[in-house]
Amino acid sequence: MQDSEPTASGSGPTASGTRPLLPDPLRRLAAWCALLLLVSGVVYVGIRLCDEFRTAVVPVLLALLGTALLGPLHRRLVKAGVQRSVAAGLTCVAVVAVVGGAVYIVVAALIDTGDEIVASLRQAARGVSEHFGAAGTSLDDLASNARELLGKFGGSAASGVISGVSVVGETIAMAVLALLLVFFFLRDSDKAAGTLRALAPGGSADTLEAMARRAFHAVEGFMRGTTFIALIDALCITVGLLVLDVPGAAGLGALVFVGAYIPYLGAFISGAVAVLVALADRGFVIALWALGVVLAVQVLEGHVLQPVIQSRTVQMHPAVVMVAITAGASVAGVLGMLLAVPLTAAAFGVLQELRTRYGDQEPSAEPSTDS
Repeated sequence: MQDSEPTASGSGPTASGTRPLLPDPLRRLAAWCALLLLVSGVVYVGIRLCDEFRTAVVPVLLALLGTALLGPLHRRLVKAGVQRSVAAGLTCVAVVAVVGGAVYIVVAALIDTGDEIVASLRQAARGVSEHFGAAGTSLDDLASNARELLGKFGGSAASGVISGVSVVGETIAMAVLALLLVFFFLRDSDKAAGTLRALAPGGSADTLEAMARRAFHAVEGFMRGTTFIALIDALCITVGLLVLDVPGAAGLGALVFVGAYIPYLGAFISGAVAVLVALADRGFVIALWALGVVLAVQVLEGHVLQPVIQSRTVQMHPAVVMVAITAGASVAGVLGMLLAVPLTAAAFGVLQELRTRYGDQEPSAEPSTDS
């Protein structure tokens, strides 16, 4: 008489013989809504905590990005027989030399050509004001007060710093802390998997390690690819502006290199500045040629460099990238814009790993009926 016992499955009647209050589709929808609310709450609290402790969180994130970028060099030194601590120290010294030299070149180029670029923008605004009246006057005012606006923007971006500590001092402290963390992350990278497995609950060690590896590989590929693409873009645009005899070509090329780390938005802003400078100093025809150079470099990046260089990294839709940049800017200003895309790439890497492990699982076979 076992066949007459009521079933307790979700689709059938309950043990008491009554039907559930809601049908299965609505219950599934309610479960997903509850899950989304829970995840959103956790993410919101996490973002608020990161913003509250940004002086400690930002160096860790920067160190992870630096480790992802410098990991291949450290591994080559270790394979060559160099002791891990020595290899990590040499890698940090190399990055200090390279980054310090690059910062010096960029700052020197912007200082040498900054007045010329601002003057060209001011002249372009005057030209626009002759044709468009009040709109051009507003552009002229914006060009005249560019440095003041930049100072105000930088002050608003750093509004959350610790009271009594200057922005420069905090920046230096975070940079030193990030460099030290890069050293330790590189030196102890061989122990990361073991530590992660030791902290994993239950039988989730393999899944957690695979997710971490996929996320780190996504960030590693993104950082290497973006740096290489930024260098190619800056060199191509600098050469093109030098051929066109546009003033401040070195500074504009440096601006392109820095802006390349903010996808789409950085390229648009740096390209627009280059075209406006060419328009002000060299005229309409040269400005069109400069626009052609910028567009050609962007086409080269979108159709050749991105597919070839970053073909093995996490591919994200441009709309996702723009939303991530906007969210990062709302949370942490310029720094949030720089960190938003690699963090999103890591999240996509984790989702891909979860989909690979659980998304393609076939439903369990139906139990065989007893004859």
